[in-house]
Amino acid sequence: MNNKNKSLIKAILPWVVVILLLSSIIPLLNMGTTTEVNYTEFTTIINDKDVTNVTIMPSNYVTVVEGQYVETKDGKDVTYSFKTNVPKTELELDSLMLLLSDKDIEAKILNAQSENMLVDTIISFLPYVLVLGMLFFLMRSIGGGGGGNSKAFDFGNSRAKLEKDSPTRFTDVAGADEEKEELTELVDFLKNPKKFASMGAKIPRGVLLVGPPGTGKTLLARAVAGEANVPFYSISGSEFVEMFVGVGAGRVRDMFKKAKQTAPCIIFIDEIDAVGRQRGTGVGGGHDEREQTLNQLLVEMDGFSGSEGIIILAATNRADVLDPALLRPGRFDRQIMVANPDKKARAEILKVHARNKKFAPDVNFDNVAQRTPGFSGAELANVLNEAALLAVRQGHQLITLDDVDEAIDRVIGGPAKKSRKYTEQERKLVAYHEAGHSIIGLTLEDANKVQKVTIIPRGNAGGYNLMTPKEETYFQTKTQLMASITGFMGGRVAEEVFFGDVTSGAHNDIEQATRIARLMVTELGMSDLGPIKYASGQDAVFLGRDYSSTSNTHSGQIAFEIDQEVRKIIDNCYEDCKRIIIEQKDKLSLIAETLLEYETLNGEQIEELYQTGSMPEMHDGSVESNDDDNAPHTPKTAEEVVNDLSKFEDDLLDEMK
Repeated sequence: MNNKNKSLIKAILPWVVVILLLSSIIPLLNMGTTTEVNYTEFTTIINDKDVTNVTIMPSNYVTVVEGQYVETKDGKDVTYSFKTNVPKTELELDSLMLLLSDKDIEAKILNAQSENMLVDTIISFLPYVLVLGMLFFLMRSIGGGGGGNSKAFDFGNSRAKLEKDSPTRFTDVAGADEEKEELTELVDFLKNPKKFASMGAKIPRGVLLVGPPGTGKTLLARAVAGEANVPFYSISGSEFVEMFVGVGAGRVRDMFKKAKQTAPCIIFIDEIDAVGRQRGTGVGGGHDEREQTLNQLLVEMDGFSGSEGIIILAATNRADVLDPALLRPGRFDRQIMVANPDKKARAEILKVHARNKKFAPDVNFDNVAQRTPGFSGAELANVLNEAALLAVRQGHQLITLDDVDEAIDRVIGGPAKKSRKYTEQERKLVAYHEAGHSIIGLTLEDANKVQKVTIIPRGNAGGYNLMTPKEETYFQTKTQLMASITGFMGGRVAEEVFFGDVTSGAHNDIEQATRIARLMVTELGMSDLGPIKYASGQDAVFLGRDYSSTSNTHSGQIAFEIDQEVRKIIDNCYEDCKRIIIEQKDKLSLIAETLLEYETLNGEQIEELYQTGSMPEMHDGSVESNDDDNAPHTPKTAEEVVNDLSKFEDDLLDEMK
C-alpha cells in the first residue's frame, strides 16, 4: 500500500467512526424519557399515587394522557412521569374525567397537534440532518483537501488580487517627480472626472511604465492605489497563461467583468511582456495560449464594447518586444519612462529609505549619492539595509559612514575576502594594477574621477577601483569614451611597464574596453567607417523576435574593416595610456607603495598623494589609516619609493635568472 492510500484511509477513518456513533444514537434520540403505562396501571397510579398534574391531549383516534406523581424514597421526594393512550370515545372520556374528579385532580386539556407536531418533527429529523452534514464535510475533505477537484470550476476565474487601503503614497516615492506628475493626473481624474469632462478631455485608458529593473515601477503603481482610494486590482502577466489554450483569455474576461462592477477602478498588470509579446514571432512561430490571451486583452481594452471607467497600469523592462497593437493610442495611450535616478534623485531616495534608521552625523547622503552612479532605487535601498546590518554586526549604536562605505562595496563587488592570502609579489602586482587605473583618472581631463582604491579582494577581483564621472551627463562624447577605454587599460599597462609581464587580472578591463570600442564603431559612428549602423550580433532572437530580424548583416570586407577600426581605437588608447604611465611613473609608484601599506585609500587621500606626495593628516596629527590596530605610519618620499622599486626589480630579475 503506497503512502497516498495510507493518507486517504487516515482521512476517512475518523469520519466513519463519527457516522457509526451517530447511527447508534438515533434510536436513543427518538425514545422518550416518560414511562408509558396501560390503562389499568394508569387507574392504579391515579388511585394510589400522589398525582400532581395531568395533561389530556385529544388527537384524531386516541387521547394522550400524561402526568406526574411523587413518591418518597429514603426520605427524599422523587418525581415520576407517566403516559397512556385512551381510545377517543365519549364513554372512555367520561369515565376518565370522572376518575380524575373523584381524586380532586385538575386536568389540563391541550391540542396535541399544535403542541407536539413541531417538536416531534425536529427531534425525528435532527439525527438525519447531522448524518448528512457529516457526509457533506467528509466528501468535501476527500475531494478538496489536497487542492484537487474542489476548484475545478474556478480554473478560468481571474487571479487578480483586490488591494484595499494601500499605505504607500507619492511621498514614499522619491526621485521621480515627472513620473509622479503624470500619474497624479490619473488620480485627479478618478477623484474629480467632471473637471476633465467639461474641457472635453479623455483620460488615458492605459499607462505603461517602462524602465530597468529596480527603478520603482511597481512602487509607483502602489502609490497610485494609495492616493486614488479606488478599487485596485493587481496581477502578474504570467498568471494569465496556462498549459490549456483558452484559460488565459477566460481569466482576462473574468477580470474585466469584475472590474466593470466596481468601476471606476485601476487594474495593474506587472511584467506585461509575459503575455504581451509580438504575435507570430519567435522560435516555432508563436504560442497559441499566449496569443489568444493577448487578443482578449486587446479586445477588452479597446474593443466593440469598451471598458469605460477602468484604467490599466502596466509595467515592463522589455517594451521593445511588446505587440504594436498593444502600444497604440486607445490602449496604452501613454508610456512613462522610469529611468535610473541621477545624483539629486539618488540623494532623495536615500533619505526616504533612511527614515527608520539611525545614522551618525557625518553621514552625508549627497556624498553617498556621488559614490553610487548608475544605482537603481532598489540597489540604494539595499545599500542602506546592508549598512544597517553591518552596524548591528559591529555593535554600533549608529550607522556610521564606514558602514555605508562598506555596504556600497558589498553591493558592487561582494564582501571583502580578508582571509584570502596573497604572496608578496601578488600584492605588489595588484597594488600597481589599481594604481595604474587611478593615475589615468587623475591625469586625463575627461576620465572618471577616482573615489576609492583597495587591494583587499572582493568576489573574483584581486583589487577594486571605484571611479565615477566628474559630472553625470545624458550624452558622452567621443573624447570621453576614449578616456574611459584608456582608464580600463591603466592596470594592464602598469603591469607591463613595472614588471615586464602581464597577468590575467585585466580580463574584465579588456572586455569592457572592447565592448565600448565596438559600440563606437558599429552603432555610434565614431570611426573612419562613418555614421553607419552595423549589426552587432547581440539581437535576442529568442525574446519574441524572428531570426529575420537580425538580417541587418554586412559583407566580410566590412566585418574586417570593423575589426580594424576596433583594433585601431584600442591601440591608440593603449599607447596613450602607456605614455601617461611612463610620464607619471614616480607618482604611480608612490600610490602603489602607499596602497601596500594601508591597503585602502579614498579619493581625497589619492588626490593628496598625487598633488603633494604625502598622505593627509587627521585633526589629531596622526596619519589617516584603515588599520585601527597599527600605529600611524610615516609615508615614504618619492625618492625612497623609486629606490625601493629599483631594488624590487633587481630582486625580481635575480629570481628569474
